[in-house]
Order: sequence, then C-alpha cells, then structure tokens
Amino acid sequence: MAQLVALYKKPSDTKAFDDYYASTHAPLAKTLPGLRRYEMSTGPVVTAAAESPYHLVALLQFDSLDAIHAALASPEGQKTAGDLANFAQAGVELLLFDTKEA
Repeated sequence: MAQLVALYKKPSDTKAFDDYYASTHAPLAKTLPGLRRYEMSTGPVVTAAAESPYHLVALLQFDSLDAIHAALASPEGQKTAGDLANFAQAGVELLLFDTKEA
C-alpha cells in the first residue's frame, strides 16, 4: 500500500476552511481514481513538543506510489489539486510514501 498525507496549515478563518473542505474539497478528493481509503483528522492537530502549525491532516490510501502519481495526473487529480487555491491559502504539504505492516 501507499499513502498520500496532506498536512494543511492553520488558516486565518478555520470555520470557512472546514466548511469548504467538507462540502467541496473532500468530495473532489474522493473521486481520485484508485483511492482505497480516505481519512481526515478531527479536532486539533497537536504535537508532543510544541504547538502544531497544522489544522487538518488527510490520509489517502492507494495500492502503490504509481497509483498515487496516476491519480494526481488524472483529470480528477488535476481538478482536486486546482481546488487547493480556493481554500488552502495558508499552505499544504503533501507527503507520499509506501507503507507496510510493522
């Protein structure tokens, strides 16, 4: 399996961010071809050492890194990526990696 982790930085208007994410962006992301599982954080994102710069974390699971790259290159992926400018002005970091059970 492989994961795409989206780390959304804290927006100036968290309510507007949350409303847009739930009503528009998450439904777009769920159309990505090859998507196996979609999860998102609820409540505050915290760290052990300091205040977190993140507001929301999304976890998208695919069969492989190739499947993630294909999904992002697809029309649905391009539409989802293009939508980031509509609500994620504070920034988003995307991490892509293979996974295995430990």
